[in-house]
Amino acid sequence: MLHKKIRIPENKTIALVAHDHRKDDLLKWVSKNKDLLKSHTLLGTGNTAGLLSERTGLRVQPLISGPLGGDQQIGAMISEGKIDILIFFWDPLEAMPHDPDVKALFRISTLYNIALATCPTTADYLLSSPLYQSSYEVEIVDNGQTLYKDCQGRKKS
Repeated sequence: MLHKKIRIPENKTIALVAHDHRKDDLLKWVSKNKDLLKSHTLLGTGNTAGLLSERTGLRVQPLISGPLGGDQQIGAMISEGKIDILIFFWDPLEAMPHDPDVKALFRISTLYNIALATCPTTADYLLSSPLYQSSYEVEIVDNGQTLYKDCQGRKKS
């Protein structure tokens, strides 16, 4: 498998997702870290994006609801180089009808070497890393595309 290096920009694009029983945990975490998140591009699946925007005042771009295709939408954005960090507070004790989509999302996150946090502790570690506030280079699978563009239209090569 071929790999290539891309530069992750200083201004990250962060996907925020939470299962129903974890939405309060994500809301609490985002509220606590509002100052660290506000200078980055935030997006989230349906209800989660709306809840976070309403309760924190942060601009969180809404995508489709997770069970209706939002998890797959995020996965596609990851494979296009449009997401740098995925914060997904999932519920490991509750079977979801879209569990295969969640598993696929975790797989694609790992395949494309993006930072992934599934709980508040790991998310705290990500935000406290010096790499969070700077640009850095990662190696990803080369999927044959000649050009990556993130949400702000910056070229990644």
